[in-house]
Amino acid sequence: MAETMNVRVEIWPVVADEIGLWLISGLDAWRSGNVPYDLGPRDEVQYILDEHEIGDKLQVIHSTSWRADSGYVILTYIAAIDSPGLARKVWPEAAPISPDLAAQVGNPAPTPPTGEPIPRYIDVLLHGLRHFRFLTLTDGPARDALGEGWRKHLEAFAPALSGMYEYPDEPITIDPTVLDR
Repeated sequence: MAETMNVRVEIWPVVADEIGLWLISGLDAWRSGNVPYDLGPRDEVQYILDEHEIGDKLQVIHSTSWRADSGYVILTYIAAIDSPGLARKVWPEAAPISPDLAAQVGNPAPTPPTGEPIPRYIDVLLHGLRHFRFLTLTDGPARDALGEGWRKHLEAFAPALSGMYEYPDEPITIDPTVLDR
C-alpha cells in the first residue's frame, strides 16, 4: 500500500455563460482523497478534471489558497471551464454565483491576530473569483484565455489583497488604474 501525505486538493469549477457565472459542481467543490506521494497536487487536479470529463474545456486553472481542515492541508484551485452554451443546459446542477453573495453572507468570524482563520466554503470560492479578477488585470495569457465574457462577469469581483476579516464590511481593494500599462 502506497503511503500518502496529509494533503488533499479541491477544485471550484466555474463557467461563464451569457447570463453569468456558475459553479458547475453544484453547491460545493470537487475534492480529492489523499494525494499519493508519487503524484503532485497538479497531477491530482488533472485526475479530478478527467473524472468529470472536462478535457479541453479547461481554460484556466489557478491555485488560489491553502488551509488546514480536519487534519489535512487543502490546496485550493479555481478552474475556468468553457461552456458551449448556457451552463445549466450542459450542467443541470450548476449553481449561479453572484457578486452579491459576499454581502449576503457577510464576513467570516473574526480571528485573533495570531489565530488561524477558518474560512467558510463560500469565502474560499469568492477568494478564488477575486484571484481570477486579479489575473484579468495582471496576467496576459490568463486574461486572453478567459476572454471577454469572463472579464465582463468578473468586473464586480474587486481583487482584495486583504480585508476579508475587516469590520465594518469594507474590504481593502486594489485600484485597477495603478495596474494599467
